[in-house]
Amino acid sequence: MSGIWTKMDGEWRAASSRDFESEKELHDLVEKNIGMLPLAGSPRLFVLGREVPLGGGYADLLAVEASGRPVIAEVKLARSSEAKRAIVAQVISYAAFLQGFEVESLAKGPLSKSLSDQNQVSILGMAMTQDQEDEIDSESFESSLQEYLTNGMFRLVLIMDDSSVELERVIAYLDAVTKQSLTIDLITFRIYDVNGIEVAMPQRISPDLSLTSDSLSRPSSKRTSKAIRSDGPDAFIASFAEIEGEIRKVFDQLVNWALEIEKMQGVNLYTATGVDKSRFTLLPRLATENAGLVTIWNDNKKPYISFWRGVFERRAPNSIEAVEKAAGIKIGHGNVVNEITSALLHALKAAYQEATGVRSSKSASK
Repeated sequence: MSGIWTKMDGEWRAASSRDFESEKELHDLVEKNIGMLPLAGSPRLFVLGREVPLGGGYADLLAVEASGRPVIAEVKLARSSEAKRAIVAQVISYAAFLQGFEVESLAKGPLSKSLSDQNQVSILGMAMTQDQEDEIDSESFESSLQEYLTNGMFRLVLIMDDSSVELERVIAYLDAVTKQSLTIDLITFRIYDVNGIEVAMPQRISPDLSLTSDSLSRPSSKRTSKAIRSDGPDAFIASFAEIEGEIRKVFDQLVNWALEIEKMQGVNLYTATGVDKSRFTLLPRLATENAGLVTIWNDNKKPYISFWRGVFERRAPNSIEAVEKAAGIKIGHGNVVNEITSALLHALKAAYQEATGVRSSKSASK
């Protein structure tokens, strides 16, 4: 029996699970926490739109990988065998409609409302507002995206509360005969009660593609590797070790602030090193989001902070006004501030305190 087991009174017991109350509940869970999806190859997804019109229907989520590969995600409750078959037909239909689109036509057509809602004019711009680890190569992204669209090479993600032998057989067949063009992920979600706390458990149950087939299905790109992520600030500190003067003081101030934020429960600190090693980011991430309110940058020896409005709206909405006042700008999706002040860092610390829901530090709780 699979699931979550807890130890109580010296005995291991299976945690109870519950059904999703509605398809919307599962849809909202995935939409707000897309990083939870255990996808083959573990790519980071950048959401382009929700309820995107594709042909005769609306795709629940349309996203893109850093490589430029489009991702179509469909969410459905497995109430019947017909529902399980329907999700396959739907996502294949959306992929068929999407094949052959020009990048500009996709932006001005199906994605026009989504881009407009986020004050973006291009798919690249939309993706880069979510790129906290500098994974996207802006020079090759659109050409790679176009190649994927032209050749119908997509990732299809089917998300359900339950599966079946029949559905898994269908996915395995499609996986085998389309592996040169498609990567198919079948994800199931269950909600468990663990000592009064609800725990979401996503599981990928369709077969992984081999490394060989995955490499064959990927268009050529100037950027073939991701940014390198490491724990803590050491790599970021090393990136400005030779800098002196006022700029060095700013970097030191930012690192010291990030170390204070890391002491909060629910915050993890990482460094991402760009593939060309000229851009470094310090990432104070919320564990619940796998994303941060801000990213600290060393871009060719220049320090600045970028904001992520979506994370603010979800986790620290009451801090937005104070941060905007201290920054002197409106918080957007990836917009930056170059003037780092004590008032701004104080406001951002308060925002992280709101986001974590605690005022105490990790050390204070021991």
